[in-house]
Amino acid sequence: MAWINFLKPKNKLEEGGRTSAPVQRDALEPEKNCPNCRKDIPLSRLWASDLVCPCGYHFRMKARQRINIITDKGSFRELFSGIKADNPLDFPGYKDKVETVRVASNEEEAVVCGTAMIGKQKCCLFVMESYFMMGSMGSAVGEKITRLFEYALQHRLPVVGFTVSGGARMQEGLLSLMQMAKTTAAVKCHSDAGLLYIAVLTDPTTGGVTASFAMAADIILAEPGATVGFAGARVIEQTTKKALPEGFQKSEFVLEHGFIDSIVLRSNQKKYLTELLKMHNGRAVI
Repeated sequence: MAWINFLKPKNKLEEGGRTSAPVQRDALEPEKNCPNCRKDIPLSRLWASDLVCPCGYHFRMKARQRINIITDKGSFRELFSGIKADNPLDFPGYKDKVETVRVASNEEEAVVCGTAMIGKQKCCLFVMESYFMMGSMGSAVGEKITRLFEYALQHRLPVVGFTVSGGARMQEGLLSLMQMAKTTAAVKCHSDAGLLYIAVLTDPTTGGVTASFAMAADIILAEPGATVGFAGARVIEQTTKKALPEGFQKSEFVLEHGFIDSIVLRSNQKKYLTELLKMHNGRAVI
């Protein structure tokens, strides 16, 4: 959409390009290898740049970390934290796996929901947690997101959502697939009331999440290099018997083919979202 271009950064500094001198560091400082440039990056430097490598690669981020950099300080109020996965099908080992990832991720479920201020603009917010079974959507995730849209409808609030998911949670079978229709219906009711929903797709956003609420937003943004799709590339190649084009399912490819509205650097996301929310509230200065 051409209208959205006015929000794009005007120069490298606004894009989040950080001008930094060589950093003096302890030789024993922990490092993380970047899968894009293959360089080892000091963790302190990554934290200072919101987990973005100097080459531009966006590392995955925990839900609470993202909430801290996107929302105004102290404004986030969590909702529906008591809703969590059960084992409705008595799937072998599922209960133990869920308990393990709860400890590892320090989250009760694969999505965190609540209200917040972004640039002094009040909204409902959900952020999916990649470290909880890769943000997979089970009954609890679907219920929390549905309730958030119902809350936003009741209180006449816009919704901002950050998606990351491997799709529907196989251990809950058909019940997880039903969340696609359930969440989409809640989004539709929110939209019919004239309320705004902005989705930010992060790496990866795939499967049933892509096929439901992730792509049902009024404005769809994405992080650079994020994988966005339904079925995996290997499955598509095996099914169609054709080689896929370079960069297939990356956010840049998806943008080029008209499925998202813009790619926004992590460092610019709060400003970008603030301007969109102001526009919706009739307070934007263009």
